[in-house]
Amino acid sequence: MSAVGIDLGTSYSCVGVWQNDKVEIIANDQGNRTTPSYVAFTDTILIGEAAKNQAVMNPHNTVFSVHRLIGRNFNDQDVQSDMKHWPFKVINKNGKPVINVEYKGKRKDFTPEEILSMILVKMKETAEAFLGTQVRNAVITVPTYFNNSQRQAIKDAGLIASLDVLRIITGPTAVAITYSLNQLVAFLLNTMDRMRKLLEN
Repeated sequence: MSAVGIDLGTSYSCVGVWQNDKVEIIANDQGNRTTPSYVAFTDTILIGEAAKNQAVMNPHNTVFSVHRLIGRNFNDQDVQSDMKHWPFKVINKNGKPVINVEYKGKRKDFTPEEILSMILVKMKETAEAFLGTQVRNAVITVPTYFNNSQRQAIKDAGLIASLDVLRIITGPTAVAITYSLNQLVAFLLNTMDRMRKLLEN
């Protein structure tokens, strides 16, 4: 089974795969290589562009910046500060922040992990459509400030999305690894080319 890399951004997310000696960032069903990290609730659940496009008309049921909630306590200073700027409702459930929306005409609670898992499912489906095979394994990038509790919450979101999270790394680390892999591949290809020319002579 293929493993993919998922960059979970606060505003946008994307998914990539190592293919043809480089990282290929996969376009979604709208033809875009990045997908808005938005989830909206109406009679159905909308994710990505569809969710963001209706946010103005449905602000109280459109969730974004869920990274700011995941793995935190409700009384966290940052959570309390962010809540003042969000149109959607965040409530206290056993000391944890939970998003309360209207879905199918009824009030319903979703944990940040559940919301994030919906974005992960979208990334998973994008990769599966491109690869033509099932995706179960993923490496996920997170912001550098994420602590152990937040990283565990990301793993929990992965489980909900039926993903085995092989590793969680920070964005800068992912960039460094990609650069190193590209350099290594270039070096190996160059070396093989030189060896081929020597053998031909």
